[in-house]
Amino acid sequence: MGEGASRRRLRTDAAGLVRRTPTGVLLAAIVACSTLIADGIAHQVVAPWIMIDELIWSDLARGFADNGHLLIRGGTGVDVGPLYPMLLSVSYRLFAGVPDAYAAAKGINAFAMSLAAIPAYLLARRVVSRRLALVAAVLTVAVPSMAYTGVLMTENLFYPLFLLVVLALVRVLEHPTRTRQVVLLAAIGVAYETRVQAIGFLGAAVLAPPLLLWYRRASLRGIAAWWFMYGLLATAVVGYYVVQQVRGQRQLGSYQGVASDHYSPGVVLKWIAYHVGEIALYVGVIPLVAFVVLALLGRRLPEPLRVFMAAAVTVTVVFVLEVATFASLPDVSRIEERNLFYVVPLFLIALLAWIETGLPRRWPVVVVAGAAVALVAVVPYRDLINGNASADTLAFLPLWTLQDTVITLGQVRAVVVIAAALLAVAFLLVPARWALALPAVVAVWFGFTLWTVERNAHGGWRHNSVNALFGGTTNPRPDWIDRAVGTTADVTVVWWGDTNDPFLLWTNEFFNRSVHRVYELDTVTGAPGRLPATTVHIDPASGELLGAGSADYVFTSAAVQVAGAVVAQDVARRLVLLRIEGPVRIAATSTGIYPDTWSGPDVTYTRYRCAGGTVKVFVQQDPSLFPESQVVRVGGRSFGVHGSRWITVPVVGNGRRCETRYTVSPTRVPGHGDLRRLGIHFSRFTFSAGG
Repeated sequence: MGEGASRRRLRTDAAGLVRRTPTGVLLAAIVACSTLIADGIAHQVVAPWIMIDELIWSDLARGFADNGHLLIRGGTGVDVGPLYPMLLSVSYRLFAGVPDAYAAAKGINAFAMSLAAIPAYLLARRVVSRRLALVAAVLTVAVPSMAYTGVLMTENLFYPLFLLVVLALVRVLEHPTRTRQVVLLAAIGVAYETRVQAIGFLGAAVLAPPLLLWYRRASLRGIAAWWFMYGLLATAVVGYYVVQQVRGQRQLGSYQGVASDHYSPGVVLKWIAYHVGEIALYVGVIPLVAFVVLALLGRRLPEPLRVFMAAAVTVTVVFVLEVATFASLPDVSRIEERNLFYVVPLFLIALLAWIETGLPRRWPVVVVAGAAVALVAVVPYRDLINGNASADTLAFLPLWTLQDTVITLGQVRAVVVIAAALLAVAFLLVPARWALALPAVVAVWFGFTLWTVERNAHGGWRHNSVNALFGGTTNPRPDWIDRAVGTTADVTVVWWGDTNDPFLLWTNEFFNRSVHRVYELDTVTGAPGRLPATTVHIDPASGELLGAGSADYVFTSAAVQVAGAVVAQDVARRLVLLRIEGPVRIAATSTGIYPDTWSGPDVTYTRYRCAGGTVKVFVQQDPSLFPESQVVRVGGRSFGVHGSRWITVPVVGNGRRCETRYTVSPTRVPGHGDLRRLGIHFSRFTFSAGG
């Protein structure tokens, strides 16, 4: 008895302490704790892996820190929202070394995303008690999408801004003063300068007042109270269109193509159902059911809750429609939870408001709960649980983990439906005294989802980031180029055409501040990612890259054989950093060899500025594909190869170029997804001038 009384006294003292502590202090503590936890989670991600997005934002931030301009690869602007890279640029101003700046950027992400607790509290406080509003703030920064603090993506800034715009909309619906209407328009503008997706707020601002009037059973003539806001929105849209036309820029920036795509209404409806079903899974069903129940009972709700629901419903509907429409495009065709999780705090607040209003369970509640389970069931899990889910659909990661360890892929739907049905039943039957167990269940689900996001063996973020890091370099420090020449040096990339692992370019470009321009040879596949790059041609006589000009240093593959002195290299990845004297020049090229050193049937080695000499090449068999001997023919001679050997032949040149042609036999197609006709490994060429 004494021990039980002691526990009750401790709980009472703790509750009293919370009541006595100023709200500002508690919110600051929530933000601080969230920042520390999120930063710790973010540092489990060791390298950028959502490409090319992270490379774009980091390059823009680096350009703004260096010269005050948002530039990609040192000289090309990109028509995207400027606010997020400007925020990240602080880390690049504070630290010259990219690994340190990268760590600081993730800390900035953690703080920015944690700030979402403040507008979430202010929204919740309008409809629930202070205690439950603090619960809403905590749940807001406990969502699995806090994992985005580990990646350089606009979600980190847009999350708090999204809730700020909703708060501004609620304030306008409460009291439509001109000041509040101007603040709403300004908030939408700030959000738009972070993500073009914020254009959806315009539709929500137009629809929210009529819905509120319907909730109030008021005449639509009451819409006149918001005439100033409608005028502001119309003026802003027209003004923005005119300014963009005058500047010769597209209205939606780099997302303009989305507006001109063809959309099928039937396909869009299908993806709306998928997205609602997936977001129900994301929140653990219960908050979404509570949200829809309150939306249907809007006319019976207290006035503050009517106002909140009018804003929340219109924002949710518009953003679901916007995101599902985009996802319906053939080249997307995946659930874009990443673009929709911002509405989750609105569901959480609705759940807490439903609890505080006495758990109203009029007849629609059974229908709503059943519909939620049905929507969870229609999601095509078998088709969508794949690599795309790692970045875009976090609620699939727990299912992927279960499928790896407990169930089969074919059983996922059944397990999800059973779990959703049990949660729906809990919502329908939980007594009032146990109602707070519902948000507790949601919090546990959030924690499990976040754990799988970090640790899943296939799509886990630590796993993906480690692969990205070591796919790019095996050197102990990813900034090995900067460490060799300094962060202020001017390093040019000559892209070598390896599309098997684009992280060979992306990771090294990201971590080395000295890397600026990218040149791509016209004889190879273009540099990955469709980022700005200059196509250059090899002068057939001198080997100079026409259009490249001079450079201090060149980063490239050893296979390209740029003329210069090796300063540093990654031996395992065959990457070299060269000091160049004068124009960038290719010493030699080889065709017919794949990036993994396999040859095809024919190989040509060309040496520029060559008056003759000797070419040696080291060739090596793969005994699993060729257990018998192979023959390499060159210059009228035949060389048998069983295992490995050097092949040495003389070449004659005219002072401009020498050319050596090799033919390999036999060759085979290995199969198992590899449809190339392979010959032998050409591992290394060496050239000696003279006789």
